[in-house]
Amino acid sequence: MSLTTEPGRRGWLLRLVIAFSFAQGAVSMARPAVSYRALALGADERAIGVIAGVYALLPLFAAVPLGRRTDHGRCAPLLPVGVVLIAGGCALSGTADSLAAMAAWSGVMGLGHLSFVIGAQSIVARQSAPAEQDRNFGHFTIGASLGQLVGPIVAGALIGGPDLGATSALALLVAAAVAAVSFTSLWRIEHPRTTTGAAASSGPRVPVGRILRTRGVPGGIFISLAVLSATDILTAYLPVVGEHRGIAPSVVGVLLSLRAGATIACRLVMTPLINWLGRALLITTTCLLAAVLCAGIALPVPVWALGVMLILLGFCLGVGQPLSMTTVVQAAPPDARSTALALRLTGNRLGQVAAPASAGLVAGVAGTAAPFVMLGGLLLVAAGLGFRAPKRREERRARPEATRTRVSGTDSRGS
Repeated sequence: MSLTTEPGRRGWLLRLVIAFSFAQGAVSMARPAVSYRALALGADERAIGVIAGVYALLPLFAAVPLGRRTDHGRCAPLLPVGVVLIAGGCALSGTADSLAAMAAWSGVMGLGHLSFVIGAQSIVARQSAPAEQDRNFGHFTIGASLGQLVGPIVAGALIGGPDLGATSALALLVAAAVAAVSFTSLWRIEHPRTTTGAAASSGPRVPVGRILRTRGVPGGIFISLAVLSATDILTAYLPVVGEHRGIAPSVVGVLLSLRAGATIACRLVMTPLINWLGRALLITTTCLLAAVLCAGIALPVPVWALGVMLILLGFCLGVGQPLSMTTVVQAAPPDARSTALALRLTGNRLGQVAAPASAGLVAGVAGTAAPFVMLGGLLLVAAGLGFRAPKRREERRARPEATRTRVSGTDSRGS
């Protein structure tokens, strides 16, 4: 019986989703607030880019060591550590009085988010039966979507007026308080049985090169990178496209909210979609449709059509993140799954740095709509990699097990 269905233990995933919602909501509030706070301190566009880059770059050096530690120990301690770092980074960013301090505390916030996500993803991978991983990762990422949906709205409501520095500082302090709420759900999430099993797996460490050469791992990392890059560039450049087409900022906000809502809806129906199409075909189909829709945003379509496209795009992009987690977990060696998830997050962070920079170069040469065409090409590559994704291990084991059952004359269908 799966740990996720044992009596008294069914609430661990719900508690994890709630905690992730508040942690991600705090980060989603803080990131725009950090930019406004930096502007109030006299930052220009280049300085804001550096501060945003530190958030993504600093955790790169910690991802693999954290994954290594989690592979041979407990996952749960990373969750409160991550919350403390997120809350501390938010609060100290709100009180910082120099751009260097803002950059440093932004990096602390990014490190906290990375710690929380590595610990949480490892718990889901470790405590979910193989057949439940797609569903559980889908439910887990609903927490991120909720935080991304609500966080910027709250930040926008708090920031404004003549004193931008004071209101952005208030938003950062509120974000710290929101992160702290995560503590209320961080209890009895990791089960003793899985902790004992992890401690028993104390063999030699699997080299990173071997993990990256395992079929399915590079593809899962790239799919995650492509989907996250599409989400980030969409958030950053849709306001620019709206400005050029005369779309009001309030309407752009509604359009982005529609995208986020569609992503949540997708993850609620992940299981029937997988049962209908299978993971590889689902990833391929949604990445292919997302590629077409991203390219379509570059066309001068009316606002209602843009809204429909963004709803469909949000639904398609909702598939890539949770299924890439399952792809990486099931492809990686069993005693290196947390490290593989950390490598996936490293790829995400690299994408968060490289994709906006590339989009800026493309937009400068070919116009503001060109980055969406670039994203279309990136997602086309992801679709091809999704088609080559390896089958689930439990599917590969099913045939020999069925053969042994028939040879022994036992039919287990009624058990």
